[in-house]
Amino acid sequence: MNKVKTLVFKKQKILILAQFIALIGIATVAPLFGQQAITGPIVNAVLFISVMLLGVQGAVLIGLIPSLIALSVGLLPSILAPMIPFIMMGNVILIMVFNYFKERSFWMGMVSSSILKFVFLFSSSSIVINLLSSKEIASRIAMTMGWLQLLTALAGGLIAYIILNMRRKERLNNK
Repeated sequence: MNKVKTLVFKKQKILILAQFIALIGIATVAPLFGQQAITGPIVNAVLFISVMLLGVQGAVLIGLIPSLIALSVGLLPSILAPMIPFIMMGNVILIMVFNYFKERSFWMGMVSSSILKFVFLFSSSSIVINLLSSKEIASRIAMTMGWLQLLTALAGGLIAYIILNMRRKERLNNK
């Protein structure tokens, strides 16, 4: 009986590890598309799904990777490198707020976390913009950290909902 318990426990750990590897892989590859309108929803969907499948710690680890990849592949221009810590923190805000509300309502958590991430990034980018002298750079930051962040977070939440719902239905059908 003890061997069966150990086997089940190990199977759960392997499943969690496989999910973590798959989600971090998607978050790492997404910036390679080179388009914020594609990358943003994918990364945000991965963050929402990570909270649901892995919990806060796994999701935060995954949330730190995409902005570094985006910088290294040129999706995030090098002049915007000072925004990376703020983008990472925005992802942590999304994860924490979503985690707080998700049990009450996926939608409340998704919308609240998306709005708070947007407000944080928009506000922090305003500070960074004021520190930069170039109007061209300032306008690029404003565009990248503006309303597009809210739209990509909401789109990512919708994608995550669809994927999680499909997964739930598949699991119910397999029982």
